[in-house]
Parts: sequence; structure tokens; C-alpha cells
Amino acid sequence: MPYISEAWQLKCERFLSSLEDWMEDLEPVTLQSILQEAGGPESVAFFCVDMTNGFCHEGMLQSDRVQALINPIKELFVAAWEAGVRHFILPQDAHPVDSPEFHDFPVHCIKGTGEAVTIPELMSLPFSDHFIVMPKRSLSSSIGTDLDAWLDAHPEVTHRIVVGDCTDLCVYQLAMHLKLKSNALNVNQPVIVPANCVDTYDLPEDVAKDIGACAHPANLFHSLFLYHMDLNGVRIVSDIL
Repeated sequence: MPYISEAWQLKCERFLSSLEDWMEDLEPVTLQSILQEAGGPESVAFFCVDMTNGFCHEGMLQSDRVQALINPIKELFVAAWEAGVRHFILPQDAHPVDSPEFHDFPVHCIKGTGEAVTIPELMSLPFSDHFIVMPKRSLSSSIGTDLDAWLDAHPEVTHRIVVGDCTDLCVYQLAMHLKLKSNALNVNQPVIVPANCVDTYDLPEDVAKDIGACAHPANLFHSLFLYHMDLNGVRIVSDIL
């Protein structure tokens, strides 16, 4: 009996069609409406994960799709700063040379190398001295990092906006942690993900087979993980105007 039956395949096709509709129906939100809902810019924080050279500009995990996030994120940061937002948290890979993660992914973003540095497009912003870079050693921005300590020290931050890469990996882990932590603490702290400021890499089936890796269909995983975040209460918007 085939693992994928015709009935199951038909269900998948129907779901994928509805997933495409869901993506097309995403609506934008204005930054001012977020600030108003939060009660002011001091209650809003941006969490920008893994916008480093090693994912944008160089190295084995450089992705053109991730590189394309630079301008939207930069423009959003500038708009947020001009609106009075001062909290910019940047969890970023900084792996030891013997990282166990290198059994799962190619070597990348080793601590102390150029790959592990925040992209110059963000560091050139005149307010980059307000960035709080949080090194991390895994896909998680919370395990073994200062993230929870920062969150606990800033209870005034009620609205969290997550941007960066990759949608199905570090972005998903970060957004879900922020959402689950607020649920566990019984507090209303919205997590917002603008779809135009997150993305993931693409690895076609033929290329994956040649290098002995798992295929990674970017469009599918990007949409599917945004949808799954939405299922868990993360607010997904098309962009923030």
C-alpha cells in the first residue's frame, strides 16, 4: 500500500490551495496602530534574528532570499526609531568551532569570524548603538542566552515584532517562545510577524539529492510555518506600514 494515498494527496492539494489563499489574504498593519495599541513606543520591541553576514553575504548558508530581507527590515527599523521605539534585540548565531549543530547544518557563523557579525546595512544606521546583540548557539534564541533575562527586566514591553531568518527555523523558534512565555505567565503580550520581513532558504530536490541533504522548498516552508505560527496565536501580517 503506498504511503501517500490518492485521498491523502487530494487533501494535501486542497490544503495547499487554501494555504495560498491565506497568504494572499494577509493584510498590512500600520506601525502607528501597533504603537497606539501598546500605549506608546516604550512598550514595543523589535526582535531581529540572524541578520548576519553568514546568512546574507557570505559563507555556506548565504541565501539570496535572506539577503532580500535587508531593505525591508532596514526601512522598518528606521521608521520604528523615528516613531520613538528604542528596543532592538538581535539574537544571532555565534557558534563554537566544534558546535554539534554542524552535524545538522554546514559550518556557519563561527564566533569571532566575519560571518557572525551583524550585517553592515543595519550597523551603519545612526542608532545601531541601541542594538542589543544576543549571541546564540542553536536555533533557539532563548536556550543558553540572555533573552529571558531581558524580557523579565522589561515588563513594560508588551508588543513584540519578530523579523529575520529563517521563517521555519530561528524565526519560528523565537516567535513561539515569546508567545508561549506570555501565555505561561498569563499576560497579554502580542507577537507580530510581518511576512515581508522574514524568509527562508531554498534547496531544490535535485540539488539536495546530489549533496546528500534534505530538500527544503522555501515557498512551502515559509508559508506553512507562518500559518502554523498563526495557529498558535502569533499575529501574522503582510507588512508593517
